[in-house]
Amino acid sequence: MEKMENCGDRACLERVHAHTLATLQKQNIPLLPEPWTLVDARATLTLKLPDHGLGIEKTTDHLLQDIAPSLNGSSLSPNYYGFVTGGITPAARIAESIVSLYDQNPQVHLPDQTVASNVEDKALRLLMDLLHLDQNAWSGVLSTGGTASNILGLACGREYVINQRIRSRQGENPPDTVGSLGLLRACSIAGVEDVHIYTTMAHSSLCKASSILGLGRSRVQHVGRSSSDIAFDLRELERNLEINHLNSVSIVVVSCAEVNTGLFATDGYEQLQVLRTLCDKYGAWLHVDGGKHHEVLHHGLERHQQLIPPVAFGLFARLLHEFPEFEKVAQGAEGMELADSIAGDGHKLLNVPYDCGFFFSHHKGVSQQVFQNPNAAYLNTANAVTDAIQSPLNTGIENSRRFRALPVFASLMAYGRDGYRDMLKRQIRFARAVAMYVYDHDALELLPEIVFHSKDRVLQDIFIIVIFRAKDKELNNELVKRINTGSKMYVSGTVWDGSPASRIAVSNWQVNPERDFSIVKSVLDDVLRSWSQET
Repeated sequence: MEKMENCGDRACLERVHAHTLATLQKQNIPLLPEPWTLVDARATLTLKLPDHGLGIEKTTDHLLQDIAPSLNGSSLSPNYYGFVTGGITPAARIAESIVSLYDQNPQVHLPDQTVASNVEDKALRLLMDLLHLDQNAWSGVLSTGGTASNILGLACGREYVINQRIRSRQGENPPDTVGSLGLLRACSIAGVEDVHIYTTMAHSSLCKASSILGLGRSRVQHVGRSSSDIAFDLRELERNLEINHLNSVSIVVVSCAEVNTGLFATDGYEQLQVLRTLCDKYGAWLHVDGGKHHEVLHHGLERHQQLIPPVAFGLFARLLHEFPEFEKVAQGAEGMELADSIAGDGHKLLNVPYDCGFFFSHHKGVSQQVFQNPNAAYLNTANAVTDAIQSPLNTGIENSRRFRALPVFASLMAYGRDGYRDMLKRQIRFARAVAMYVYDHDALELLPEIVFHSKDRVLQDIFIIVIFRAKDKELNNELVKRINTGSKMYVSGTVWDGSPASRIAVSNWQVNPERDFSIVKSVLDDVLRSWSQET
C-alpha cells in the first residue's frame, strides 16, 4: 500500500468528486433505487475477503457502478418525507469533505496541534445561541445521535440523584461518587433500592439507554393522564415521587413521544415550571429527550389537550417566538431551559450529516464525574492559554471519533439565525399547505380529527408533520404504497386508532412551499383519480 502519489489514485478521487457534483446538480434525484438495482447490488457484495485486493480503480468502479446507484435519496431530495430525515446544507457538505480529508479526533484537546476541539466548543456555543440557551449556564458535547445523547442524559441523571442521596448521609463532600464506586456499591451506601424514570409514552431509545446503564427497561414508567396520553398527569407524578422518595431516586424525562401529531408532554413554560418544582422538591433530575419519535399512534386524545411540537423539533421553534403566525408552536419550546439536561439529533432540523447528536447539561461537573478518563497522564493536555476547554473525552462517551462539529459550525456560520429561521418557516408553511389540502378534500381525512376540527386549528397548530388517511378503507390500506409508487415523493406509513395512516414529515433544508405543494397535490390527485377509475 503506497501513499497516494500515482495518477491512478488521483484519477479515482477525481471520479468520485465528479460523481458527487453531477449528483448534486441533478434536477430530479431518485428517491428510491429500482428494485432490480438492489438485487443486482447485493449480488456483487463479496462473501470472503480477497487475498489480493481488487485495487483502488476496480474498487472505485464497484462503488460508483454497483453501490451508489443502490442508495436512496432521502437526504438529497426535499420530497422524501419518511421519518424525519433532514438533509445536508451546502455549507455542511463542504465542511464534511474537509472532515474526511484531515481526519481529526477532537476528543482530545490538543491546543498546540489543532483547533479541532476549539471548533467543537464554538459549534456547541453557536447552537446554544441559536436555541436561546445561556452559554454561561450550559455545557455540551456532540454525540453520535439522539440515542447516545439520551444515554448521556440518564447517566448524568443517575450520577446526580444517587450522589445527592450519598451527600445526605455523608456530608457535602463525600469521598466517592457513583462513577468511582460503581452503581451497586453507591446505591448501597446511599440506601437506594431503585431508580425510577418517569415519562410519558417513552420512545424505545429511552428504554434502551436505561438498559445500557443498568437501570432497567422496566424502570421507565408512564405517568400520563391515560395509557395513551402524552400529557403528564402531574398529580400522579408527584404521588410517585413522594411515595418512592425514602428508598428510591428518580429521573423525570420530558419525552418527544409523539411526532406524528406534534403532541408534547407539556403545554408551555408553566408546566415546565411545575415539573422543575417537583424535581427540586424530591431531588429528581429533569431530562428533555429531544431526539426521538414514535412511528405508531395510539388510541384517542383528550379533547382539551393542546397541540405542541415535540422537543426534537420544538427546540427549533424557539427561533419563531416573535412571529404571530407561529405563536402556538413557539409556545411548545418555552421552558426547556429549566431542564437539567437536553438531548437532540443534529441530522433533523439542523440539517447536518449523520451521525450527529447534541447533549446539553446544566451540570458540567456531573458529566466529568461520569465520563472522565482516570490514570491517563498522556491525555492531560491543559494549556494556560486555552485550558478553559475541557477535552470532550471527559464529558462524553467516546475517546475517539470523527470531527462532526465542523459541519455544525460551518452551517451555523453560513446561514445564521435568520437562515435557520427562514428554513423553518418554509417547512411549516409547506406542511400547513398540505394539511389544508387534506382538510378540504372530500376523499381524505386529516388526523387527529379531534384536534384539527377547524381551519384555524390547522393553520395554528401544524408544525412539520402531517398525518392523514383516505376515507375509503380499501384505498387507505394501499395509500402509502400508491403514493410512493411513482417515486415523485415518499411518505412513511403509521397507524392511527387501529387503522393505517400516511405521514409526511418535513425537515429538509431545500423545501420550497409552492413547488413542493404542487408535487404533493399532483401525486395525491393522481392516486385518488386512479382509484376512482379502478372502482
